[in-house]
Amino acid sequence: MNPQTIVIKLGTGILSAGSGKIHQERLNEIAVGIQSLSENKEVKTIIVSSGAVGLGMGKLGLTERPSNLAVLRACAAIGQCCLMNAWTDALAKVDLMPGQVLLTRQDFADHHRSQKVKETLSNLTCRKIVPIVNENDSVSDEEIKFGDNDVLSALLCSLTGAQLLIILSTAKGLMTHPQAGELIPFVAEISPAIEEMAQGTSSATAVGGMTTKIEAAKIATKSGCAVFIGSGENKPDLTNILANKAEGTFFSPTGLDLNQRKKWLAFFPQPKGSIHIDEGASLAIIDKGSSLLAGGITAVNGKFTEAEVVSLINHKGITIARGVTRFNTEELLSIQGMKNQEILKKYPNRSRAEVIHRDHLAPHL
Repeated sequence: MNPQTIVIKLGTGILSAGSGKIHQERLNEIAVGIQSLSENKEVKTIIVSSGAVGLGMGKLGLTERPSNLAVLRACAAIGQCCLMNAWTDALAKVDLMPGQVLLTRQDFADHHRSQKVKETLSNLTCRKIVPIVNENDSVSDEEIKFGDNDVLSALLCSLTGAQLLIILSTAKGLMTHPQAGELIPFVAEISPAIEEMAQGTSSATAVGGMTTKIEAAKIATKSGCAVFIGSGENKPDLTNILANKAEGTFFSPTGLDLNQRKKWLAFFPQPKGSIHIDEGASLAIIDKGSSLLAGGITAVNGKFTEAEVVSLINHKGITIARGVTRFNTEELLSIQGMKNQEILKKYPNRSRAEVIHRDHLAPHL
């Protein structure tokens, strides 16, 4: 990937070192990553930094997130000072400078104000100053709050035309089950099944959890921005994320034209499984650009869920394409060789029977 504008959202969990304390060492590590990105003159980096309210709570000796808005604003006002001091120290070590930008939802709702925000961010990044963006909790009312910095980061992507949103928190990425599930490495489309896998947070200092991260991913991907959700706890390597080598979940941008979406599929890392197909299905996909139907499937390998990337292997054992499956492993094994009408009868809640739609198929490169 070679994005020109990257928005990086950092959660409270990876910036906090306990009540009222900042994890300075981790902040320093992230600053090194930002500096490595800045070596490319074409790349502009914007940081959305959580943690202000949690820091303020610690300074005031509070253990539970205040429900009183006036107290919450006070925590934010105190925490913002601590947060910016920490960012200033971390970035100074790599010869970079931060610029604080505090926003409310009204700044996005009003066209004139949103353009001013865009101009400010552009002027900062053009001078290699790193914008540190946060919700202006010290003045926000409940009805105009974003609710979480995940959503704020997604709206920034839409406003700035960013190509990549990186959300780092204590979560490894999107899991098939919150406690004991497997990591989903790639999501081509945020379906209701994907949304059901997200769970809210129980943290005293943070809000949202995976639920708001998926909501942010929906906003960003519809704007043509790719999204990566992963852990920022163990020396996060930003360059590895750009090289598609990091552990986490990538969300493909849906606001792109068809050719761009297929490039994403073609270059994405290791698929979760493979589907073997007969000669007829192979010819239909390669020569006619057809969708993959269950009738052409001869074997299914690997364990994968709906909406994950799989390889298509022809009758000669050659990988011919990658695609996003509409069915999980068990379902595919049960419908292998079936006709479309039989599949829809077996799964009456489904409106389509294709295993992989042609728009979600890309030739293997």
